[in-house]
Amino acid sequence: MKGILQIALIQPDLVWENAPKNREAFLQKIDTIPQDVDLIILPEMFTTGFTMNAAGVAETMKGETIQWLTTISKTKDCAITGSIIIEENKKYYNRLIFMLPNGEYHTYDKHQLFTLAREHEVFTAGQKEVIIEYLGWKIKPQICYDLRFPVWARNTSEYDLLLYVASWPKPRINAWDTLLKARAIENMCYCVGVNRVGIDGKAYEYNGHSAVYDVLGNSVLEENPVEKETILYTRLDKSHIVDVREKLAFLKDRDHFKLL
Repeated sequence: MKGILQIALIQPDLVWENAPKNREAFLQKIDTIPQDVDLIILPEMFTTGFTMNAAGVAETMKGETIQWLTTISKTKDCAITGSIIIEENKKYYNRLIFMLPNGEYHTYDKHQLFTLAREHEVFTAGQKEVIIEYLGWKIKPQICYDLRFPVWARNTSEYDLLLYVASWPKPRINAWDTLLKARAIENMCYCVGVNRVGIDGKAYEYNGHSAVYDVLGNSVLEENPVEKETILYTRLDKSHIVDVREKLAFLKDRDHFKLL
């Protein structure tokens, strides 16, 4: 078990629907990350931007980005995660990949599809709750719009870290800021959200605000919010979770139910 988890949040601008250029830009950033980082987090659809052109840009689970993630994870000796567009069995998924240094990986398919952008008309919703065990930490991954639905995030699995990768636009950034903090407090866990910056191919603007909150809803980043392209670093301490949950045993009073 590892009591401390060192994480790096990459908050990028993205080149619209251009996976090779985005991978190249990320690689330059990743090369500057120290070797003692345990987990690198990229945003939603990090190779393309948040596009509904799945047929034009989708990859497979044997595609170039999966191979790229495998190489980076092995080279940096840490996990790396983010979501990409995957085609599988003639369906499209907004899929988070959590790649491990040994080449193994976990996946999570976005459950709450963003109907305002007609995401539900292009992509297939995931129906499976995923808990990833990594270095003694239980991590629950989610993607962007999932953040608005607290039942899907409810901590019925004793997880330690709730992780959101997103393409959350500037006009609704107040909801992002508020809900990330709320998810941390109500689930008595660390909550991490990684967003992008810049303007995409549909002229939507993004202003970052990537964030990390502790069990009590306090920001653990030195800067918050940050609205530029950057890499943010912080350390998560497992003892903080244990201490607060022992003193404030609110999770013991939660309703018990099972997700799909």
